[in-house]
Amino acid sequence: MLIAVVTQRGSSPVEVRIVGVADDEASDESEAHSDVEPKDGPSPIAPEVKELVWGSAAFVVFAVLMRLVLYPRMRKGMDARYESIRSGHEDADATRLAAQTEVSEYQTQLATLRAEAAARIDVARQTLEAERVERLAEANARIAARRAEAIAEVEVAHDAARAQIEEAVADLVTNITELATGKHPDGAVVSGAVSSAMTAGVAR
Repeated sequence: MLIAVVTQRGSSPVEVRIVGVADDEASDESEAHSDVEPKDGPSPIAPEVKELVWGSAAFVVFAVLMRLVLYPRMRKGMDARYESIRSGHEDADATRLAAQTEVSEYQTQLATLRAEAAARIDVARQTLEAERVERLAEANARIAARRAEAIAEVEVAHDAARAQIEEAVADLVTNITELATGKHPDGAVVSGAVSSAMTAGVAR
């Protein structure tokens, strides 16, 4: 008969031994084991002293390492990141302020240019209006001069035609009177009579 013997001492691993015994011995040994009460072994939950020591030492080392090495580096990195973010915000604020200043300056310059353009347009309009009035006055003066010249020319032509008509009428009256009376009338008298008659006709 084969018997498995399991033994464990302290924190050593479990030993399993298989022993072969006779049936009578096995029955006697089983009866002996049944009479002996089992002893309590180590608790699988409660840690041992050396485990507590190693765990505490590791925690202390990790805490010291965190306090002296890791935390300062992390703090330095956080401070650097904070400074970078703060400088970025300051740069953004400065850029926004500069942009607002440039926009206000541009608007001011634009308003100034618009005012100057409006003033120049007004000056140009006034200049064009003055030139138009001046040219219109010159044109009216030229027209009036041409009209006066035309009237004078018409008067001269009218006077010349009237003189020719008076002369022709005087010649005609002289010939008729000479034919009617057989005498040659006085030319000055005939011319005066014809001129008076034509003047009276024009006055009418």
